[in-house]
Amino acid sequence: MNEQPSFLLNDEESRYIKGTFIHNIYYNSETLYTVARIRVQKTNENYDEKEAVITGLLPPLSQDSPYVFFGKFKEHAKYGKQYEITHFRKEYPKTKEGVVQYLSSDLFKGIGKKTAEQIVDVLGSDAIEILLERPERLSEVPKLSEDQAKSLYASLLENQGLEQVMVLLHPYGIGPQLSSKIYQAYKEQAVHVLRHEPYRLIEDVDGIGFQRADEIGRGLGMGNDHPDRIQAACLFVLKEMGNDAGHTYLPSEMLLSEVKKLLASGTSTVDEMTIFRELQNMSEEQKLMVIEEKVYHPSLYHAEVKVASKIAQLACDKQYEKAFKEDDFQEILKETEKRLGITYAPSQKQAVHTALHSSVMILTGGPGTGKTTVIKGIVEMYGELHGVSLDPADYRQGKPYPILLVAPTGRAAKRMKESTGIPAVTIHRLLGWKGSHFEKNDDEPIEGRLLIIDESSMVDIWLAHALLKAVPKGMQLLFVGDEDQLPSVGPGQVLRDILSLDFIPKVTLVDIYRQSQDSSIIQLAHSMKNGRIPPDLLEPQKDRRFFRTNADHAVESVLQVCRGALNKGFKAKDVQVLAPMYRGNAGIDRLNKELQNLFNPDNGKKRKIQSGDNEYRTGDKVLQLVNQPEDQIYNGDMGEIVAIFYAKENKEKEDQVVIAFDEVEVTFKRSEFSHFTHAYCCSIHKSQGSEYPIVVLPVLKSYYRMLKRNLIYTAITRSKEYLILCGEQEAFEWAVTRSEDERRYSGLSERLLTAYMEEVEKVSVMKKSI
Repeated sequence: MNEQPSFLLNDEESRYIKGTFIHNIYYNSETLYTVARIRVQKTNENYDEKEAVITGLLPPLSQDSPYVFFGKFKEHAKYGKQYEITHFRKEYPKTKEGVVQYLSSDLFKGIGKKTAEQIVDVLGSDAIEILLERPERLSEVPKLSEDQAKSLYASLLENQGLEQVMVLLHPYGIGPQLSSKIYQAYKEQAVHVLRHEPYRLIEDVDGIGFQRADEIGRGLGMGNDHPDRIQAACLFVLKEMGNDAGHTYLPSEMLLSEVKKLLASGTSTVDEMTIFRELQNMSEEQKLMVIEEKVYHPSLYHAEVKVASKIAQLACDKQYEKAFKEDDFQEILKETEKRLGITYAPSQKQAVHTALHSSVMILTGGPGTGKTTVIKGIVEMYGELHGVSLDPADYRQGKPYPILLVAPTGRAAKRMKESTGIPAVTIHRLLGWKGSHFEKNDDEPIEGRLLIIDESSMVDIWLAHALLKAVPKGMQLLFVGDEDQLPSVGPGQVLRDILSLDFIPKVTLVDIYRQSQDSSIIQLAHSMKNGRIPPDLLEPQKDRRFFRTNADHAVESVLQVCRGALNKGFKAKDVQVLAPMYRGNAGIDRLNKELQNLFNPDNGKKRKIQSGDNEYRTGDKVLQLVNQPEDQIYNGDMGEIVAIFYAKENKEKEDQVVIAFDEVEVTFKRSEFSHFTHAYCCSIHKSQGSEYPIVVLPVLKSYYRMLKRNLIYTAITRSKEYLILCGEQEAFEWAVTRSEDERRYSGLSERLLTAYMEEVEKVSVMKKSI
């Protein structure tokens, strides 16, 4: 059997099995994951059996022609020897008779034997390959209608499209999974896009960056200064610097420089004037927006414009300035204090007063300054002053609840609900996120009278746009947040930009109240805010420790702390290790593996399942990585694996993991295992909006690039009861005293000011006309 087919004579390194399809052992129509049995015809593998089992991402296989599968044998622990496919191709008939028989088969409706013979008479025995490359050649076939030609080409692509895509992409190191995503994105247009518009992949397909698309483009002969290449580089730089550095725009000079670097290939470069000309062309076609030397991606430009316009409109709505009498406010404030058993400090009273009298207002402050207490007061007094019930039981007949509490994460929303006693949800859930769009918008606005947005520092310009678009006229708006925390992961700095403007009412809480004064964690946080290192940093406190160690011993120090917590009766859900980086000796990836073995060791009885480099076990603490609105879980939610089912145990014939979150249990199929990861250690960014009884934070010089004050500040303010720092004093001091982060390019504050002045002018003109 060990023969070499003719098309492999120039590629002797390729290992292959040629054979005909017998039947599927397993096939998933959504992911295309296939386990199939084939009858072996030829192979250059050391394999002498007449049949073989193949696995990989494949379209539906047919029995009409043989396939050539490339890959290697692997020994599966349960199912034995399997051939794991990297790519494949279908062998087409090479004789005229074979091609006629193939084209007149049931695969091609409307094509009989006579029509197939006419096609072969015109195009020859290579007709199939020719048609896949140049479908327009069908016009040369006499008596073949346009509808027949379209149907034939569509059927060819449907049956051979994924093979063509995989074969075309294999030389560029793009495997079956990504090939499948590309094919699913373009269907019958996939081959055309790859051959003629490869740079479209960057925008349309997750996982394809500029370098990969460029490799395909250059391989197809697109030159250094091809317009598609330059334009793709411009959009890619704007998108990447928005995602990585949080910019909503780039100065044109900076963009030109970055694009020039990206386009440099060996000794070849593209001059800035050529790039500038393409920028002008893109601006004329509105592929990007150039505003006074600021270059925006259109989506970010429109988001900024709409956010500025909506906030300006709200700020000019003065109906709440005299919504109720001052005597009523003071009287109800006293009643509220008595009912809640608290006495508001002057700054807290001012915050409640301003919020209830403003159409839009910002409340900020660090930990322990009473933001939650103020929110509680606003909620209680709003109901009293406006004579509305806050009992959720009164709103079960579809009547809108008057106060909407939202936060960017599920954990933050849950904390709001616990502290106020009224419903709170994520922003995504409030807006009805459907995976690609929000149900709520300017045509279908949210219902209610007061909207309070907690953890506002986490809200990026896109989410702010989606939320504000759904806010109806007349609704009061309160932003709550800590400006010293990390800015949003996505583009923009919405809270900071709004805070910079004088015309929007704001109250900043600075006093630490009695219940928090004894917390050395809160004292440390406030010292950090001011760039100071407390003199007692290394001294043991009742709620805080600093264990000095270096990078080589940091992991063992973290494990030792966590062992101590376990011995004191704490559980994995009570202890959260936070780190700023994924890779390295003390990175998140390694810490998770070590902590899994500590908190949830493999005792031989637990069910377990492998996914890439991760082994998941029942009892594992996991972190949700994507929004799944249909299951009411969102990016950043934490849960526990409560069950694992193997493929042979369920009717879907696919491995499954069941995860219990706070309020729901969700089943993940193997194709969805990338939606979660271990959560014994998670990134500081992912911890935003959450609080944990114990936070363990390694701080090391090897984290140099990520050692920033707002990052470490955000981490330590996640701790409710105990904070354990493990690392190097110099690294901590460097982070605290380091100058402010590099600025984000955001035009929101300027745009807000302009929008507000325009809105004031409109109001003035209206008053004069009246």
